[in-house]
Amino acid sequence: MAAIRRIRLSGYHSALDTNDDLCMTRNLARQCFAAVMASYLSLLYPSLSIANNETPNSSDTATVLAWCDDLGRRLRSVSAEKCRKQAFRLANERTSGGRALVWRDIQAKQTPTNTATAPRVLVIGGIHGDELSSVSIVFRWLEWIDEADAGHYHWRVIPASNPDGLLKRPSTRANGRGVDLNRNFATPDWASDAQNYWIKRTKRDPRRYPGESPASEIETRWLQDQLNDFQPDVIISLHAPYNLLDYDGPAPQPLRFGRLALNRLGVYPGSLGNYGGHFKQIPVVTIELPSAGIMPTLREQRLMWDDMLTWMGKHIQSTRKP
Repeated sequence: MAAIRRIRLSGYHSALDTNDDLCMTRNLARQCFAAVMASYLSLLYPSLSIANNETPNSSDTATVLAWCDDLGRRLRSVSAEKCRKQAFRLANERTSGGRALVWRDIQAKQTPTNTATAPRVLVIGGIHGDELSSVSIVFRWLEWIDEADAGHYHWRVIPASNPDGLLKRPSTRANGRGVDLNRNFATPDWASDAQNYWIKRTKRDPRRYPGESPASEIETRWLQDQLNDFQPDVIISLHAPYNLLDYDGPAPQPLRFGRLALNRLGVYPGSLGNYGGHFKQIPVVTIELPSAGIMPTLREQRLMWDDMLTWMGKHIQSTRKP
């Protein structure tokens, strides 16, 4: 190519003009393309810009958009277009199937003091890939998360923590390597109990295989890193289809979210409830929706959300000092 043309996209001239000098230089073709694509995609989907006003990497942005397209094709209740408008961020890690792991941070808005001291809420959906409603309801909550009561909290939202299992046809509880991620966390009792429990109690049920070693899976290690990095004051884990609330941890337990009543299921080696609630001493609320494939009514979704916020308002405080 004799020269690199100056790129002009109707309606986006001013945003791209800052890249003109770069684009006029033949030896910087690769950098020019990346810079222009980052500007173009951030204009199309401004919510995908990286936090703190950093310019998004065009490759990362395209990966998140493709991830949204995959979810939109898999889940009837999740629109790819609405997903694209969320400010999702891309992890460095990829699953064993090469799929993206993404999350979104929503800063506190209604905290009367320093927002850095707001209670932190970590929401994890889809740790079991065949529990489709546990992903879909997270996207419903994202529609309400900017409301006043939710604005008292700093949220980190992980809609689909097992994308390999979710996007299989049919979807699977386990991840792409056949491991139940909710039996793979590095709990203190994993080495002594996880394999024995799987062999003796589940009769080697492949759906509940805990893996060869604690935190053997990329997704598990990434989720553990999220806990260490974000330091949540409460974890909300979405599941289906047992139609109940489960709870592990130090805070007063919730009794009911909507129609879901508390029914504690016990502590399992390698589970998130065990790892977060007992080992890390972070309250873990497990919401078991009534159906893995059908969403609760909109009214029920709203009651769960409102009751959850009410419980958090009474019992969840920040562990960070002003």
